Amino acid sequence: MTERVGTEPSIFTRILRGEIRGDIVLQTDDVFVLRDIAPQAPVHLLVVPKTDEFSDVVALAAGDPRLLAHMVEVARVAATRAGAADFRLVFNTGAGAGQTVFHVHAHVLADPAGVVDERTMAGGMPDGEGA
Repeated sequence: MTERVGTEPSIFTRILRGEIRGDIVLQTDDVFVLRDIAPQAPVHLLVVPKTDEFSDVVALAAGDPRLLAHMVEVARVAATRAGAADFRLVFNTGAGAGQTVFHVHAHVLADPAGVVDERTMAGGMPDGEGA
């Protein structure tokens, strides 16, 4: 089990509990997908496990690789539903990489027009995360 940073529930846990509004677009038993409040691409979704046990993707891969695989599949489904066949899947790992919410989550970045590059991203890679 990975040690959590801080003792307060993450913003994602609070969204899942209904304490904070979030635009949830897809859910399974284990994960949920919501729109990022500060999108860096025409499609910018967050894929978040419903457990807050893992602070980052490295801890998740070591602790529950099945859940990580499920997140990747849900990211594919969410991108497809948003009209994008191609997408980027980004995990920020650690504060130095721009991770600000220490509840593992993946950024799905896409453009339904089919071009996923720095020109279609409003600032390149997501850093300084929103929900």
